[in-house]
Amino acid sequence: MSLKAGIVGLPNVGKSTLFNAITKQNILAANYPFATIEPNVGVVIVPDKRLDFLKNLYNPPSVVPTTFEFTDIAGLVKGASSGEGLGNKFLSHIREVDAIIEVVRCFDDPEITHVTGTTNPIEDIEIINIELVLADLEIITNRIGKIEKKAETTKDKVAQLELNVLKKCRESLENNNPLRNLELTIEERKIIKNFSFLTLKPLIYVANMDEESIVNGENQYSKLVADYANKENSGVINMCAKLESELASLEDEEKKEFLKSCGIPESGLDKLIFAAYKLLGLETFFTVGTDEVRAWTYEKGMKAPLCAGIIHNDFERGFIKAEVMSYKDLEELKDEKKVKENGRLRIEGKEYIMQDGDICYFRFNV
Repeated sequence: MSLKAGIVGLPNVGKSTLFNAITKQNILAANYPFATIEPNVGVVIVPDKRLDFLKNLYNPPSVVPTTFEFTDIAGLVKGASSGEGLGNKFLSHIREVDAIIEVVRCFDDPEITHVTGTTNPIEDIEIINIELVLADLEIITNRIGKIEKKAETTKDKVAQLELNVLKKCRESLENNNPLRNLELTIEERKIIKNFSFLTLKPLIYVANMDEESIVNGENQYSKLVADYANKENSGVINMCAKLESELASLEDEEKKEFLKSCGIPESGLDKLIFAAYKLLGLETFFTVGTDEVRAWTYEKGMKAPLCAGIIHNDFERGFIKAEVMSYKDLEELKDEKKVKENGRLRIEGKEYIMQDGDICYFRFNV
């Protein structure tokens, strides 16, 4: 299941430094706008301690974790929606992602040029968010112009429904309210799905702080970002991209020791990966055995046959039943046989909704 988040922000806020840390790749991270021209894509492992337990229990030659895709999108500037900078190109890249990670500069550094000349995280956020709103408004205005006359003269029900939801979206955007905060029915969401509206995408803010501030947990700038995010029901992660980039070169044990010595309980990157994973409503089920232990990503609410299809189309097409045990039960009893003997192995049918941490054996026939 290929889902991805796009990393956006003004130039020189730390996007490419963050991306370097996420993917352990050394892409260009220069001190000038538009250092990143084409979007860089990196696949990262989603940290999952459950895999360590399963690996030790089954001792397979292969352990395959679940992954998540991040795209580094070049810096936006004011006027991007009307083509300023390389705006139109960058906005098209954002349309291709499923969620937005918006990096906000929350540090002062005279050696790193700020595109507006001063550190002001709320101004930075609003520059980008306004450009996204304007880009969506342009699409809506153009579409309404094409279908309004048809909807009003022919009384075509499909056209009328589309017109109504587009006007609803337009009103929300004109009030500077992103579409992700607009109450939409399932039917309305289906109608506007193909427009790939930018402000409809779920969003997390990354407050990029200096090393001293991250040790303290926050600073004056990150507090402003947190307040802003809370008001619009968005997530926020505090981190130091520079520090995370340095940590990326360390082995896991060295990383843990370094974080501990700094008084930092958890890597900001791990928090971001988990947050992005959950933001898109993603969960994990497992297949296990002496040949392979593997984690699989699925969307919350998916039924067993669809999850089986993630492994192979034939599994979904010929789905019969699924043998399911929960990770928690296996962790507690430490043996499949004991799970069965204690009546905790379940046989589930086509209507079963997969739960995070399920360990499955799929029965199928084609």
